[in-house]
Amino acid sequence: MLSLDDLQALKQGIRHRLLAWYDRNRRDLPWRRTGDPYRILVSEVMLQQTRVAAVERYYHAFLERFPTAAALAAAPETAVLHAWAGLGYYSRARNLQAAARHIAANGFPSRYEDILALPGVGPYTAAAVASIVFGQPFAVFDGNVRRVLSRVLTDPTPSTKQADALLDATRPGDYNQAIMELGALVCLPRSPDCPRCPLLRLCKARRLGQVDRFPPRKAKPATEKLTLRLCLVRRGRSILLKPPSGNGLWPHFWTLPDLPLGNARLRATFFHTVTFRKIAVEVWAGKPKRIPQGLEWITPARLAKLPLATPARKALAAGSGSARAGTEPRPYRSVARFQS
Repeated sequence: MLSLDDLQALKQGIRHRLLAWYDRNRRDLPWRRTGDPYRILVSEVMLQQTRVAAVERYYHAFLERFPTAAALAAAPETAVLHAWAGLGYYSRARNLQAAARHIAANGFPSRYEDILALPGVGPYTAAAVASIVFGQPFAVFDGNVRRVLSRVLTDPTPSTKQADALLDATRPGDYNQAIMELGALVCLPRSPDCPRCPLLRLCKARRLGQVDRFPPRKAKPATEKLTLRLCLVRRGRSILLKPPSGNGLWPHFWTLPDLPLGNARLRATFFHTVTFRKIAVEVWAGKPKRIPQGLEWITPARLAKLPLATPARKALAAGSGSARAGTEPRPYRSVARFQS
C-alpha cells in the first residue's frame, strides 16, 4: 500500500495519461453536452447503481417531461414515479424531486457543501456536480474509482484521501469523468482490458500479475427465492389494480392484486429480480370470488399515467397471450408477506 507521499511521485503520470486517454476516447453522452447543473444532477442521480445504456433511454424522456427543477418540483409524485418506472431504486426519484423543490425555491447551490446538503445527495454526487459544473477540486469515489485505485496502488481498501491526492485540480470535472470512464470501459471487475489501459505501466497490480486480486471481492448475500401471484381481472376495458400501500417491495407503486379466482387460468410465468431476491411471478386470470376493499377499476387512459410496479407491467404484457388451465408448482415460497 502506498503512502500519500508515494502518491506524489505517481500523480503527474496518472493525470497526464488519464486525461490524454479521456480526450481521445470519451463517450459522447447526452449529459456531457450541457453545463446545466440541474440536468447534470438528474444524470448523476440516474447513474447511481444503473448502467449508462439504461440511463440513456430515460434521460431525454425525463427531461422532456420535467425540463427544469421548477417543473419537477411542481409535478405530482405519481407522475415522477411513472417517468422513473423501470430504472429501479425509486427512492432516488423521490429524493431528486425533494432536491428540485429546494433548488426551485433557493436556486442551484454552487458550493460543494451546499450541493451535499440537497436531499438524497451524497459525497459522490456532490463531488461530480461540483467538479463538472463548477470546476471545484473534489474527487469522486465510486466503485469504478475504487477498483482503478486498488489495482494501480495494490491497495485493497483505497481511500477518498488517495482519490483527492491524485485529482487534477486544473481539470477536476474531466479527471473525475476520465477515471470513472476507465473503470467502466477498461478496468472491468472481471477480464479487464489491460493492454488498452493508459495506466498500464503505472499499475502495480498488473506488474505483479495480481490484477484479479484487487480489489478483494465481497461475499454476495444469499439469493432469496420467492413466488408472487398476480391476478388479471378485467371489467370491459378496465383492469383491477391495488393502489400503493406505503410498504412491501413496491410501496409507492400500483400493482395487480392476489385474490381468490374462480375458473382460474394461468396466463404466464416469468422471473423478476430485485437486488438479492429472485421472484417467480405467476400471472393468473379468472373471475374473482370476491373483491377486497381498497382495489380500484382502472381505465386504459388512467393506467397510462400511473406508476406501475415493474412485475405488474411485465404481467400485463405477458398476460395478453392464451390462457392455459391447471396449476403450476410454485418453486419458491410466497412473496405475500412483502405485499401487505
